[in-house]
Amino acid sequence: MIALHDVVGHEDIRRSLARAHHEHMLPSALLLHGLRGVGKQRLALWLAQLQLCAAPTPEGPCQECRACRLALALEHPDLHWYFPLPRPKGVSGDRLADALETARIEALAEIRAQPVRASQGDELRGLYLGLIQGLRRRAHVRPSMSDAQVFIIAEAEYLVPQESSPEAANALLKLLEEPPAGTRFILTSSEPGRLLPTIRSRAVPLHLAPLPPDVVASFLRDHAGVDEDTARRAAFLGQGSIGRALGFLPDGEDPGPLESLRREALLLVESALADGRSPGFLRALAYAPSGARSLVEVFAFVEDWLRDLAAVAAGAEEMVLSRDALPRLRELAGASNLAASAVADALPALEEARELARGNVNPQLVVSGLVRRLRSSLKTASFPTGSV
Repeated sequence: MIALHDVVGHEDIRRSLARAHHEHMLPSALLLHGLRGVGKQRLALWLAQLQLCAAPTPEGPCQECRACRLALALEHPDLHWYFPLPRPKGVSGDRLADALETARIEALAEIRAQPVRASQGDELRGLYLGLIQGLRRRAHVRPSMSDAQVFIIAEAEYLVPQESSPEAANALLKLLEEPPAGTRFILTSSEPGRLLPTIRSRAVPLHLAPLPPDVVASFLRDHAGVDEDTARRAAFLGQGSIGRALGFLPDGEDPGPLESLRREALLLVESALADGRSPGFLRALAYAPSGARSLVEVFAFVEDWLRDLAAVAAGAEEMVLSRDALPRLRELAGASNLAASAVADALPALEEARELARGNVNPQLVVSGLVRRLRSSLKTASFPTGSV
């Protein structure tokens, strides 16, 4: 019956939350924030289980009562987990809320079948207004089994950049302002700064720190069945996040999804540092003319590569994240005579490209503009004017 794995790490936070619950001091709304894949949603589910447990202890849920068993199986009728979903095609109006609820139930079934998974996906998703309207209706229904209902809103930053997001965020805000008696809310976010200030002000923030690499590697060995070297490499690239590290594990003969994005980002950086403008234009044309939001994660890896190049240029190779690519980084920095300070000049262009991608601007235009601006910052700071 159990679907969820044990909570990994964050022992101090769990002890504090369990003590606050035992002393009836838990706030009605919490915001768990930290790196994507660091364990925010699993901790939120643990906290929800604690609040629904029939015999909680000062250390946490009892793990044995019926409520605990149902919560661990994601089947407790008073535990409601909402997360970004792809928008159902061909559905609008009043039917959209029903279609989103059906999609959420189907997604929960997939999570039960495969609870250990990477923390990123390649589909355009959102916390759409229809989803939040369904949440509001459920919040005003009496609990089925416990004295309260617990609502988890995962990746709450998706209330902002998606279609109908202001309406969705405002609908949630009204619920947080006037919650039904006994209703608890747990929001999670890897980008809390993108939440509406009014929503942030109504939830007590709690930061989850990155996990030690050894803890991440141990989880990968035990739950993903990989060897020691593979686990350690993925754990290092995961930067303290299990969900991120899972994305670097190979998928048979193919690289993992995050490894593919990492390689794609390196091609963009290489295009910016190449001689002439043709490589940048060709790189831009390799993208489809739609679906720009998928570029946001690619641009995160572009930032990682740029920081690694700056570390190499500054003679601080011990700070390099992509150690497996150190020879290539040295080659790029040396061939371009790159100055570490040039990377700082390039970062505003990268942030602007992220915002354009979130706004769903044509990906070819976004990539072309980014490569051109990176080239301007990185190359003109390295060579005299007119040499490129």
